Amino acid sequence: MRLLVIEDDRAMAGLLQKGLEEENHVVSVAYDGRAGVDLAADYEFDVIVLDWMLPIMDGLDVSRSLRKSGNITPILMLTARDAVPDIVKALDAGTDDYLTKPFSFAEFLARLRALGRRTQVPAHATRIEVADLALDTTTHRVFRGKQELHLTPTEYRLLEFLMRRQGGAASRTAIVEAVWGLGADVEENTLDAFIRLLRAKVDLRNKSRLIHTVRGFGYRLDEGPKE
Repeated sequence: MRLLVIEDDRAMAGLLQKGLEEENHVVSVAYDGRAGVDLAADYEFDVIVLDWMLPIMDGLDVSRSLRKSGNITPILMLTARDAVPDIVKALDAGTDDYLTKPFSFAEFLARLRALGRRTQVPAHATRIEVADLALDTTTHRVFRGKQELHLTPTEYRLLEFLMRRQGGAASRTAIVEAVWGLGADVEENTLDAFIRLLRAKVDLRNKSRLIHTVRGFGYRLDEGPKE
């Protein structure tokens, strides 16, 4: 998933980012409420992880602002407050779930998965199929027909991003931001190199090619003819 973490404690934010990236998620971080609102407005995320106590705008104001603007991205609130009135405040402000600190990382991941499944948007499916290509986001296993494909973490994120948009063209910028993160310093030939590596595993020895170049724009993955 593509996650936004809004947390002003840089040590905590760093730990969350490291742990989530080790689980093959793409993570962007904002260190104050205003920056978090701006990122959520400019980019698409699957889930927002939101701390309550934030500078400039606190978590409740962030959640209210996002909901008022029509942003429906699921929000997981993190806070040391565990009183029932506080939980009610957070939920009434538009958050979808609430986790008190300290928490186990396993529970944190489980709640993120649950929030990712809650929406009916196809982007949160745990099994994605295009033709005979299948990707399981729970086990991170990928098959082309009966053959399992062994991908690096970057190849896996790239393939998942393209498969979730099956048939839809993705720009180079959108791909880089989703796979490497916002603000990543990734050159175009790096993306092209990973596309070649992915094609060698996904399309090699297969009559039906799935990864296509959209000239002057980016790439798409579907059963259509190669351009």
